[in-house]
Amino acid sequence: MSLRSSQREAATSFPEVIIAVLLLAVFCASIFELNGVCLRYIDATKESVSALESVHDRCEALRNIAFSDLTNASYVQTLLATPANGSDFCNKATEVVKISAYPTANGVTQFTRTPAGTVAKNSTATDLGTTLVQVDVSTIWNMTLGGRARSEQTSTIISNGSKK
Repeated sequence: MSLRSSQREAATSFPEVIIAVLLLAVFCASIFELNGVCLRYIDATKESVSALESVHDRCEALRNIAFSDLTNASYVQTLLATPANGSDFCNKATEVVKISAYPTANGVTQFTRTPAGTVAKNSTATDLGTTLVQVDVSTIWNMTLGGRARSEQTSTIISNGSKK
């Protein structure tokens, strides 16, 4: 009896190799899909932050104009013709601005700016008063992740005071 015939040679069989490759492929596919989901969540977060910045920038622009201009519908409509800021997000979101007398509203002046940049005056208040107005700014868009409708909004009260 020779030494060679008594020793068994250990080797990997073809079915074992196929199973190992299949497990590796499933693992890699899972990692790639997880990476894709994370990237979509990052995009959704960027959209939310851009919307918040857009609403804030529009609100600041409205607070920085003279009170007489703020209560002038044609002036506000002209101001809304330009996006709130220079981000690409403003080109895919709808912006709604509502101005009403405060504390008791006598109608609402409402403007809607579409992603195309057109501004429509939806309604005009009977009287916005001369002392206080409430300004509501909202941004509405369909998010990348899932295509659901999302919105950000803020309200502020602006008084007819002197700027320092």
